[in-house]
Amino acid sequence: MSITKYKATASLAGLGLLALPALAACGSSDGDGAGGSGGGSKTVTLVSHNSWAVSKDVLAAFEKKSGYKVKVLEDGDAGQAVNKAILTKDNPQGDVFFGVDNTLLSRALDNGLFQSYEAKGSDQVLPEYRVDQDKHRVTPVDTGDICVNYDKAYFSEHKLTPPASFDDLVKPEYRNLLVTENASTSSPGLGFLLGTAARYGDDGWQDYWKKLKANGVKVVDGWEQAYNEEFSGSAGGKKAKADRPLVVSYASSPPAEVIYADPKPTTAPTGVATGTCFRQVEYAGLLSNARNAEGGKALLDFLLSTTFQEDMPLNMFVYPVREGAQVPPEFTKYGPQAEDPETMAPAKIADNRDDWVKSWTSLVLK
Repeated sequence: MSITKYKATASLAGLGLLALPALAACGSSDGDGAGGSGGGSKTVTLVSHNSWAVSKDVLAAFEKKSGYKVKVLEDGDAGQAVNKAILTKDNPQGDVFFGVDNTLLSRALDNGLFQSYEAKGSDQVLPEYRVDQDKHRVTPVDTGDICVNYDKAYFSEHKLTPPASFDDLVKPEYRNLLVTENASTSSPGLGFLLGTAARYGDDGWQDYWKKLKANGVKVVDGWEQAYNEEFSGSAGGKKAKADRPLVVSYASSPPAEVIYADPKPTTAPTGVATGTCFRQVEYAGLLSNARNAEGGKALLDFLLSTTFQEDMPLNMFVYPVREGAQVPPEFTKYGPQAEDPETMAPAKIADNRDDWVKSWTSLVLK
């Protein structure tokens, strides 16, 4: 696997459109799709964004123990996959959906995407990641931080200290250095916007973005373009002769740069501005009208198992949410979690997201 496909791409850098596309609602016509024709099916279908990944032996062990064969339907980028799942909820493509995050959670819940199920192990989820405790329509699965990454070589060569905070990014010495994703078309772009709203408040974030725009921030559609084409510190950026040494990405991007490099460097070529982070949480849920609800429940139990939770970091470059789940040392060595990231309650995101995106679009893109 190359750095262009590492699993933070959509898992915590979903690139999908956040506005519902004009698609006709349609489900799978495949007899095995959506778990087959009824409760007796031994196939369970997981619908996800493009970032789903699990070790083959871990998945095989689940299939052997449960008796279910897992079929994975990767359905585009995070926002796109959520939107399509909503449009097809009456005739769903699968049984379980994985990958709706806290920036889009209210959209999924308000549209009745999931039915109630309290997965085994839910009581072991760290308290800060629990939501919807009265109905249990979603199960927390993983977490990670959207943060500005920097190209260490650039700052060393230019004898410039990398930025450490949101405040730093608007300083003259960082003019024309930052590339970010469109908040209306990209999950990390939206997360970065929410981070600034959390940091500067309802009345201050727009003034901050005016300063950021005046300081030469570049906006592109999605993470793939920003990180692999515009960012000089990525493996893809080096090949493309990219000229932006700052990019909105993830705290887990530096370890991916090391783990997928050949040969592997002894230190990560990129760093994280830890004062620019926004915490993101991903959830899975049993789809309304799932044809194989029992298989879906077993799969949700598996996603919260210690075995799966400890398998995630080096496959999807995210952190487990289960208390006591261990993270591989090579993961934390090159990309430790932010100690004090910006956060925002899902209810506040739900109340403000659409208005903030509209305001941001008018302010930054026009």
